[in-house]
Amino acid sequence: MDLLLKIRKYESLHILLWLIKDTCWMLELKWLGAIMMVPTLILAFYIIYKTLGTIEFYINTAVFFWISANSFWMMMEFFNNSVYKDYAAIPFALGFLFVGVFYYKSLRAKTVK
Repeated sequence: MDLLLKIRKYESLHILLWLIKDTCWMLELKWLGAIMMVPTLILAFYIIYKTLGTIEFYINTAVFFWISANSFWMMMEFFNNSVYKDYAAIPFALGFLFVGVFYYKSLRAKTVK
């Protein structure tokens, strides 16, 4: 089976976990949201690992940083009165950086062909 087809199955599960986590955030289900953060991040990291050496690695790393920032923000709102939530800008910025690398490499690969 092609690597990308295998990864798509994990990505679909990952989206479900992410939606559950964010729904818990919206409904202010603090502990369930905190618990759901763990499998969501683990699966995001697993997808990164499985795509090492491919161009998909960069976009999956961007998603990991996005979810990390999102999770940090959620935790700050839940348990810290949002005092430090602006630090979520760091993983958001890293996510933008990896998106940029992904598109740069994608465009460069197309011009080489």
